[in-house]
Amino acid sequence: MTPETIISICLGIGLSASVGFRVFVPLFALSLAAYFDVWQLNDSWEWVGSMPALITLGVATLVEIFAYFIPYVDNLLDSIAVPLAAIAGTAVMLSTVADLSPVTTWALAIIAGGGTAAAVAGSSSTTRLASTATTGGIANPVVSTLETGTSIVMSALSVFAPIIAVILVVIILFIIFKIYRRFTKKKDTVA
Repeated sequence: MTPETIISICLGIGLSASVGFRVFVPLFALSLAAYFDVWQLNDSWEWVGSMPALITLGVATLVEIFAYFIPYVDNLLDSIAVPLAAIAGTAVMLSTVADLSPVTTWALAIIAGGGTAAAVAGSSSTTRLASTATTGGIANPVVSTLETGTSIVMSALSVFAPIIAVILVVIILFIIFKIYRRFTKKKDTVA
């Protein structure tokens, strides 16, 4: 495996985790990176770096960010976010991975890309649900701001420092795992 392949996998995993927080932010970041020749996409995904894709993804990003600040719309978006994140995470991995066989690329895309995005999106949705239940939705804009900020930072790190982004993804997944374990332990003691 070449260094370029390893870096492309790191980029895909970092962007996939970012997709878990906001679906369109990392896609827009990838489009910007491709448009300005910061990152070369696979041949079949070069369209992502085109001006029409850049504009479309930019508008979708703004709409998504602002929609998460509207009470109850944010919870509605969360109900569709996990499957959309899994699809977008898979697509991001497919578009970035270089020099691997199609079987390996698809396996990585589904498992690492889609799986990472779905895990992060699921925990993000649970956080918003808990925020809605405990604060009546008053704290949801704070949650939305943190998620959007994390998605932007993860996207930028993924493009400019993919190895650091993967380390951050491991930390995020570890935190999600610890929170999940704590939650299930509390549930077991109550039952």
